[in-house]
Amino acid sequence: MVNKTIAMYWKSKESGFVQCELCPHECIIASGCVGRCGARTNIDGILYASSFGLLTSYALDPIEKKPLYEFHSGSKIVSIGSYGCNLRCPFCQNYAISMEYEGVHLDKVTEDVIVNIALKAIEDGNIGIAYTYNEPLIGYEFVLNCSKRIREVGLKNVLVTNGYLNPKPLAELLPYIDAMNIDIKGITDGTYEMVGGTLEPILKTVETASKTCHVELTTLVVPGQNEDEIEEIAKWIASIDKNIPYHLSRYFQRYLYKSGEPTTKAIMYRAKELAERHLKNVYLGNM
Repeated sequence: MVNKTIAMYWKSKESGFVQCELCPHECIIASGCVGRCGARTNIDGILYASSFGLLTSYALDPIEKKPLYEFHSGSKIVSIGSYGCNLRCPFCQNYAISMEYEGVHLDKVTEDVIVNIALKAIEDGNIGIAYTYNEPLIGYEFVLNCSKRIREVGLKNVLVTNGYLNPKPLAELLPYIDAMNIDIKGITDGTYEMVGGTLEPILKTVETASKTCHVELTTLVVPGQNEDEIEEIAKWIASIDKNIPYHLSRYFQRYLYKSGEPTTKAIMYRAKELAERHLKNVYLGNM
C-alpha cells in the first residue's frame, strides 16, 4: 500500500500524468508508477512521498563516519536511512537499500519518534540526526519535517547526499541543515552520464550549500572511472574555498562492479598528493 503523504514539488500533467520537480530528472510519471528514485508514486494524478517515515537503517555513529572530520569531531550522531536513489552508480556501496530494495525490511516511524531517539542518545554523545545511507533527499518531505523538529530541540541536522536536487527545494531545506557531506562522482559530464545524472546541478548544490552550512566533500576513487579527475575536482573545490575538507574514499567491489580489484593504496596516495596541490584538508578513507 502506498504511503499517503502528498509530495512537495510537483505539478499535474495531462491524462493523469504528473511531473516531479524535486530533482533535475523532473520525471514525468504515469498513474500507478514511480519515479526513477523509487520513492515518489503517482496515484490517480497525485504524487505521493511513498518512502515517508520508512526506515531501512538506523545507528548511532561517530560523526567521522559520515564522513565529517571538521564538524564536532569526536562526537556521535544518530544516522537514519530509507530506500532508493535518484542516481544509478554501477559501483554503489549501499546498493542493497539504494538499488535492490524490493522486500527490504522497513520500520514505519514518525517525526516524534526520530526526535525522541535523538534526545535519548544525547547521554551517549549524540549531537543530532544524520540523513544518510541511501539518498536522503528523495525522501525530502520527511527530512524537511524532521530537520525542523530537530532544530527546535537544539540538536544538529546533517545531510550525507549526492547533491542531486533542484534549487528551490534546496533553498527551503538549507536553513535547517548544519552540515553536509556531498558526494562528487567526478568533474566531467561523461562521468555523471555513466551514473545516470548531470554534473551542473551537483556543482550548484555545493556552491549554494557552502554559503549556508558546513560542507565537506567526498569522491569514491574508482579505478578506470574517475581516478584521472581527482586533481581537477580539487581545483574546482579550491575555486570555492581551499579550506573545504575533501575525502577520497577507497573503492571495493560492489553492486554491478563485482570483478576487478579494489583501488590500490598507491592510487589513493597519489590522488591525495594531487588534491593537496590545491586544498588544505584532504583525507583518505576505506584504507
